[in-house]
Amino acid sequence: MLPDLNRIKVFYYIFDTRSVALAAKELNITSSAVSQALAKLEAELKVPLFTRLHRKLVPTYAGEQLFTIAAPFIRELEAGVERILKSKDVPSGMLRIGSPIEFGKSYFPGVFAAFRRHYPEVVFTMKLGDPSEVLPMISNGELDFGLVDIFLTRGQVYGDLGRFSIEPLIDEEVILACSKTYYDREIRGDHSFENLVTKEYISYQKTSLTLRKWFKYHFNRFSIDLNRVMIADSHQAVINGILHDLGMGVIARHIVKDTIERGEIVPVKTEQADVINKISLVQLQDKIPSLTEKTFIKFLKQDILDSGMSDNFRLENA
Repeated sequence: MLPDLNRIKVFYYIFDTRSVALAAKELNITSSAVSQALAKLEAELKVPLFTRLHRKLVPTYAGEQLFTIAAPFIRELEAGVERILKSKDVPSGMLRIGSPIEFGKSYFPGVFAAFRRHYPEVVFTMKLGDPSEVLPMISNGELDFGLVDIFLTRGQVYGDLGRFSIEPLIDEEVILACSKTYYDREIRGDHSFENLVTKEYISYQKTSLTLRKWFKYHFNRFSIDLNRVMIADSHQAVINGILHDLGMGVIARHIVKDTIERGEIVPVKTEQADVINKISLVQLQDKIPSLTEKTFIKFLKQDILDSGMSDNFRLENA
């Protein structure tokens, strides 16, 4: 059984100072209380921890062993409590954030670096994944908050969304696109349902959910039997497949904006406006955010505006 942890703390200070009086001063208690705690600990362990030589305390082998075990814990506990208290006044410590894969890879490292120039004691852990991965981690307390998207995700989101606070931040335009070579060879200006469903596609997953949702939105019809020539669980892999003339894929416009302007990638338009993929900030409903979380979220929103991302995204909540 574990010994009384408060007595272990008293023992640590006695060992560290080699004095009951000095330990009492450090702990802000009486010398008598320190002596009693040590006596009870030795009785509990059934072994002497010090040899008393007049006013001097000499650790026994058991005392040396116990100090070796207890010291790292006590010191880390003290440092940890100091960090916790400090984080109430100055942003510091670990932030654990979830994000859509491609958005997180392309955007967050830069904003982390910019934030740390203001608050160098903040460090980050980032989980890249779909809502089906990120939401349970927020729910279980493994992430402080996350950004999640809707249209480009690979499957259905499970779980009770009522436990989350969901704040829409960004509207991201989603397009069906192919390379200029593929467009000239296969599409040739015919954007009809009947023509498009006969072509080759690059899919994010076996169910083709993203492609099916695109067809449902633009034509109010599902196309189940698309000719999928490549399946890749990566937005960038889909883009690379498009650039290599493999076929068409659903991608975020802002990521390929320059490529579209150069004419290397061609969006396949319909009479409908482009699909909007909404990226939202998600936190636990009843969670009280720390100073560090609140400061970073405010910084994140402002950075999206200041960086010019609002030219590519539509920020709903500044």
